[in-house]
Amino acid sequence: MKKLLFIVLFLVFQVNFAQEDATRGYKVKVGEQAPNLKFALLDGTKYTNETLKGKVVVLQFTASWCSVCRKEMPHLEKQVWQKFKNDDFILIGVDLKEDLKKVKRFIAQMQVTYPFTIDTDGAMFESFTLPNAGVTRNIVLDKNGKIIFLSRLYEEKEFNNMIEVIANELKKG
Repeated sequence: MKKLLFIVLFLVFQVNFAQEDATRGYKVKVGEQAPNLKFALLDGTKYTNETLKGKVVVLQFTASWCSVCRKEMPHLEKQVWQKFKNDDFILIGVDLKEDLKKVKRFIAQMQVTYPFTIDTDGAMFESFTLPNAGVTRNIVLDKNGKIIFLSRLYEEKEFNNMIEVIANELKKG
């Protein structure tokens, strides 16, 4: 009986792990509309799905304690924000569950100039991800709010692919 229980538990764990691996921790998929968004940037500018329409949007989920986020952020600043900020484009850093003072210090340390918001309770993050999913994610939305790219962690080839997706989407006019 113990052996059977062990086998069942092992199989359940394997299936759950395989599902998360296949989804990379996302509960949304490319081609779907973004979940409902309603947030304010640190400067007070308010956004919703409706007000984001007409722009290609990158939501960068991050946190000050995340070493991979810190590795990626200079690349986001130089290769994405500085390249596309004058187009119909916005890159929004979404800090996960940290207080304003810590987030401002984090932004200053990282020397990024793209706008930020704070996902104080994690609800925005959880509208895109499975429970207990890890941070370091970029979600790219087209001008109609449809998800066109999902990344996880920082890997140069995937990052460059994201840049290409953004550039191609902006060319559509």
